[in-house]
Amino acid sequence: MNPKRPVPLIIALLLLASTTRTQERIRTQVLVVGGGTGGTAAGIQSARMGVRTLIAEEGPWLGGMLSAAGVSAIDGNHHMPSGLWGEFRERIYRVYGGPEKVSTGWVSFTLFEPRVADSIWKWMAAKEKNLTVRHGLRFVKAMREGDRVTGAEFLDLAKGGRVTVTADRTIDASELGDVMASAGIPFDLGMEAGSVTGEKVNVPSTNDIIQDMTFAAILKDYGPGTDRTLPRPADYDSMEFDGCCRDFCSTPSKLTTNVDKTQMLDYGRLPNGKYMINWPGKGNDIYLNMVPMSQKEREQAVAAAKAKTLRFVYFIQKQLGFKHLGLAEDEFPTADRLPIMPYHREGRRLKGVVRFDLNHISKPYEQKQALYRTGVAVGDYPVDHHHRENLSAPQHLGFYPVPSFNIPLGALIPAKHDGIVVCEKGISVSNVANGTTRLQPVVMLTGQAAGTLAAISLIRKEQPRSVPVRSVQEELLRSGAYLMPYYDVKPLDPHFDDIQRIGATGILKGRGEPFQWANRTWFRPDSLVGTTEINEGLSPFGVRVASDNEKLTVGEALRFAEGWARRLGVAGTIDAEESWMRWGLDAFDRKRAIRRVELSVLLNRTADPFDRFAVDHAGGLTPRKK
Repeated sequence: MNPKRPVPLIIALLLLASTTRTQERIRTQVLVVGGGTGGTAAGIQSARMGVRTLIAEEGPWLGGMLSAAGVSAIDGNHHMPSGLWGEFRERIYRVYGGPEKVSTGWVSFTLFEPRVADSIWKWMAAKEKNLTVRHGLRFVKAMREGDRVTGAEFLDLAKGGRVTVTADRTIDASELGDVMASAGIPFDLGMEAGSVTGEKVNVPSTNDIIQDMTFAAILKDYGPGTDRTLPRPADYDSMEFDGCCRDFCSTPSKLTTNVDKTQMLDYGRLPNGKYMINWPGKGNDIYLNMVPMSQKEREQAVAAAKAKTLRFVYFIQKQLGFKHLGLAEDEFPTADRLPIMPYHREGRRLKGVVRFDLNHISKPYEQKQALYRTGVAVGDYPVDHHHRENLSAPQHLGFYPVPSFNIPLGALIPAKHDGIVVCEKGISVSNVANGTTRLQPVVMLTGQAAGTLAAISLIRKEQPRSVPVRSVQEELLRSGAYLMPYYDVKPLDPHFDDIQRIGATGILKGRGEPFQWANRTWFRPDSLVGTTEINEGLSPFGVRVASDNEKLTVGEALRFAEGWARRLGVAGTIDAEESWMRWGLDAFDRKRAIRRVELSVLLNRTADPFDRFAVDHAGGLTPRKK
């Protein structure tokens, strides 16, 4: 050491060297902030399209709410195995031995152990050579240049330093919409009055109330004669759970749902003798709006949510007599055996290019904006709001009936900011609509759409807002995803793509039906096509079928399709009977009435209106140049 060099300068140099060593800089094409349900799907999809992608996740698991948060019972989409949701479910079936092995609880057709979900996502992610997953990175702030997001900064929880990721595209897949807030992107938080949204569901005034959150738990049956009862929690009072089931209810007016204690547990019964504890009626829901909180405040809120769950577990063991059920020791890598993260039902919601609301769900074909034409993800669960723990919130929004629906691409894109796409629960929807768009399959599919959009925008060298809607939809169809929420046309149907594409034009429309927990939209592929019906569908395209018949015939449809295709410059003369057979159709007869599936195939294979007419984010149609 040079005795003449001032000691403070040496210390400063050492500190500078230490700081430099803890600064890591990464360059990637697509950065996904959050490895939850939507973020993992987004990262896998982006990487599959040949784009270098990084998922930055704070915790040690992938999958978010359906793994790390322990909510391992899928809500909805059982009859619509779209895209990555279908792939994920097939892997679940393979692990457990088929659909019947995972239909164990009455809340869902697909229940599984959270650790299995994590392992599946990690297996799927590891297969993608263009995908890197970094765990232990806590989001600190977004980076931006003007109105363009250029990446994000993270805290490395293992090393204690900062990690700066510069990216061409950033996907906000955070649970609460933290990235868009940090980037200064406009968002909504809380409930909008019906006078603001036009939704007629009796929400009288705008407020800042979000849905209750839950810290779930997984219990395991350790066998008769065992006692896994927890130590009595502090502040425990069994009356906190008064009305959770028929076996513990002081008065009928307090009963939240008419089930006994065994049915309450069977709600979330998982394979291998386990139970998901995510009980909304006087169970472990809690009202804590963590969105505006600091990191320290959020940690305190999580502790409060965990404490309530532990009180409920103790109640189940002590008061209801299930002492043989204890916190599973083989699920989460946590000291308290509780999940890695809480289950957030709601956070910030983007102010996007379009706003998707209940009217678009309930009556998609009657709205000024034909958002159904721009669909990129599908769902069928009722509007399910959890507000029992906050009595100042409207209490009537549980299981509001809707048909199955699709989510528009514009709900993933900020109105003005570039370089960023939003998924998870932060998409541009009304508060009421969030009650159904928040559920696992829908979040997974909006994540897949976000990854698709981010990748295509890079490939085309355009900002996400400028990417053609049909380009994203085409790629999703190639990935096995649904555009339209049809209950009665499955992916294995040989004409699935034809029907999806024609359905997305609006020429042939579906019929929505609220139905229990799995709502439907029927395409009715074998129904005959009415002449009035088809001409109404063709009206936005400026053409019509000439027919005096009540039902359109095969011959009339062929003549119309051939003429329209010729005018659009996409086909010549059709060899009708030969084409009919080549397309996989049967019973060729010009005189008989045509079925909806046949007309879909005919129009898609000849005039191709899906591709020949561009659609904007509001669902408006524009003919492409020949």
